[in-house]
Amino acid sequence: MQEQRSVDVIVVGAGNAALVAALAAHEAGASVLVLEAAPKEQRGGNSRFSGGIFRFAHGGLDDIRPLLTEEGARWADRVTVEPYQPTRFHADIDLVCESRSDPELISTLIDTSYETMAWMRDRGVRWELVTDKLFDPAKIPAGTTYAVPPGGAVRATNEGIGLMYDLFNAVEAAGIDVWYDAPVQQLRMEGSRCVGVQVRRGDRFEDVGAGAVVLGCGGFESNPELRLRYLGPGWDLVKVRGTRFNMGHVLMQALAAGAAPAGHWGGAHASPLDAHAPDVGELSLTDRMSRYSYPYCLLVDRNGNRFVDEGEDEVWLTYAKTGWAIRAQQGARAWQIFDQKTIHLLEPRYSTGTPVEAGSLEDLAAKLGINQRGLLETVARFNASCAEAAGAAFDPFHKDGLAAHPAEQPAKSNWAQPIDTAPYVAYAVTCGITFTYGGLKIDRTARVIDTVGQPMGGLFATGEIAGGFFFHNYAAGSGLMRGATFGRIAGARAAEAARAGVGSAAGG
Repeated sequence: MQEQRSVDVIVVGAGNAALVAALAAHEAGASVLVLEAAPKEQRGGNSRFSGGIFRFAHGGLDDIRPLLTEEGARWADRVTVEPYQPTRFHADIDLVCESRSDPELISTLIDTSYETMAWMRDRGVRWELVTDKLFDPAKIPAGTTYAVPPGGAVRATNEGIGLMYDLFNAVEAAGIDVWYDAPVQQLRMEGSRCVGVQVRRGDRFEDVGAGAVVLGCGGFESNPELRLRYLGPGWDLVKVRGTRFNMGHVLMQALAAGAAPAGHWGGAHASPLDAHAPDVGELSLTDRMSRYSYPYCLLVDRNGNRFVDEGEDEVWLTYAKTGWAIRAQQGARAWQIFDQKTIHLLEPRYSTGTPVEAGSLEDLAAKLGINQRGLLETVARFNASCAEAAGAAFDPFHKDGLAAHPAEQPAKSNWAQPIDTAPYVAYAVTCGITFTYGGLKIDRTARVIDTVGQPMGGLFATGEIAGGFFFHNYAAGSGLMRGATFGRIAGARAAEAARAGVGSAAGG
């Protein structure tokens, strides 16, 4: 088929990672084409569905303030933010990923995270504090200071919707060409060198040549066949929190072309989701069906039994593995049970759900359809193990060390106080998958590495399609930060490769 176009850099995908790469390549002097599988009204990949949180190294609130818009700093006098130095960032990644992350990739991510935040600010991305994400400030007593988790202190204004609005504005202002309804069918390879792509446009295919190609088109979380293949039985039936377009096709194409796989192929970011959420993400809801106030509840299964430590750590370090624990329960279903002492602490997103309320635990179990005796025994044992002064020691805004060690149950390491104040309120939850951890092997310059350990000419990757970052669990905000950090690197290096003729389409 006759080739119709050639550019310096093709960027496959149009989420946060891809658009940052496109901007960086353009600023390095390259002609850039962005290929988006989705129609224009559904553009933006998983990033558009996200809560917009970016995890980055900083020295505390004084370091953060210059990044924020005036409106974005509106809660600054109600919060404290501890410094989040690179060593702490690294320790959190090591903790949740069990020290399995590629050390060069993680060091690059951490060391360049703050400058990436400033770079994005300078290109129109608006930042704000996340104060009203986990709590409704209007319900917090006046004079109370909220300690914002330092690794999850900042998000894009208007979350993922706002993030992608700002990035697309920057792309359009730069004059970068974007094709919609344009999924990549295959990579065009000359040996191990990528020289372009074949893209589907309606009922025809079109070849586009390039000096370099950046893959930023997500993992395989939207593909039930690949989820079953790599994550295991039952994963073909889970709900998808984000875009339906991350089918893993380009990832499989890259592997078939000789790219090395990397990372945790049996792992994924999967978090507590309202049991009545749609099967695939809806842009009208974005991430508002998430259910992350579980540190203040008891999380029980169909038999009324607890199965996790709800208070193990701050929610931003536990939510991605809590979804996995819920998926392992019968029917991939569980229930978060609150009493009146903590119901005011529910994050605002719970307003999209339908709670079940009852004046007694017996009635609550009946309404939920779970084992009544099991629930009563679970709550009784838990309550008996709580500290006598639990109410006075309870501190929802800090890890309070208020622990319970009930017999034949998991411990609760923080925020443990009796569930004894009616009426009781419950929310049914399930597992929602966000993105997969396995992907292509890349180096610290975002080059895709082949199965014999050599860089593949003209081929770069960023975002979810790149493996080696996350294992077993996940620290909130590190995914978007990873995508943007390596997007900048990939875009600049792809432009450099195109200028040098590495992976060039040779004018074709």
